Amino acid sequence: MKPFLILQLRPETEASDDEYAAFLAKGGLTAEQTHRIRLEQEDMPELDLSDYSGVIVGGGPGCVSDPIDKKDPLEAKIEAEILSLMPQITENDIPFMGCCYGIGILGHHLGASVSKEQYGEPVGPTNCKITAADPMLDGVPDEFLAFVGHKEALQYLPDGAVHLLASDPCPFQMIRYKQNVYATQFHPEADSAGFELRIRLYKNKGYFHPDEADSLIAMCRAADVHAPERILRNFVKRYGR
Repeated sequence: MKPFLILQLRPETEASDDEYAAFLAKGGLTAEQTHRIRLEQEDMPELDLSDYSGVIVGGGPGCVSDPIDKKDPLEAKIEAEILSLMPQITENDIPFMGCCYGIGILGHHLGASVSKEQYGEPVGPTNCKITAADPMLDGVPDEFLAFVGHKEALQYLPDGAVHLLASDPCPFQMIRYKQNVYATQFHPEADSAGFELRIRLYKNKGYFHPDEADSLIAMCRAADVHAPERILRNFVKRYGR
C-alpha cells in the first residue's frame, strides 16, 4: 500500500502526538503506512502526491480568516505551505481528508467565504445529520455526535462542492469536492480522552473561558462519540492501495 501523507499543524507536541495516534487507531493504520510531517517543525518538502494513497490534514489553533498581519508567523507559514498543495489536490482529484482546519483550507482555496461572521461553535459534542449519501458515510448513522470547537466556519457551500453533513449551529459539517476531496468541520479522529487533552492545552486560546474547562471536560466524558471515526476508516479503506 502506498502510504498516507499526514500533515500536522499543532505546535504542542503532546497534542500533535495524540492526534497522530488517533489518526492511526481510528483509521486502522500503522505508522509504517503513513508519512507524517509536522509542519511547525519542518518545511514542506517537494512532494509528488501520486506517491501517496491520500492526504490527511489535522487540526490546529490557527484561523484561515485571520488577517495576515495578525497571524503568528509560524501559522502563516504552515497555512501557505498547505495551500500550495491544494491546486494539485483539487485539479487532480487526489484523495484528501481535511479535518477541522482542513475545511477552512479547502473552502478558502475554492474561493468560498471562511470567517467568524457566523457558525462558530462552542467546544463540545454537536449533533450532525447526513444531508447526502456518500461512500465516506457508509455505516454512519443518519444522526450522530461529533466533537467540535471552532472560531470560524464556511459561510456558504463552495461552487462545485456537495453538502454531506450539517448541524444546527454550523450547517457545513462535511463537504466533498469532485469525487475524492473531503473536509470536515468536526474532528473525526477525536474521542473523549483526546478532546479532554485539547481542552486542557487550549484553555487559554480563546475557545472558551478558562473557568469552563472542567465542566467542558465532564460534558465530553459523558458524550457517546464513536460514529465519526468510521469516516476515517472508510477513507483509508477506500483509498489505501
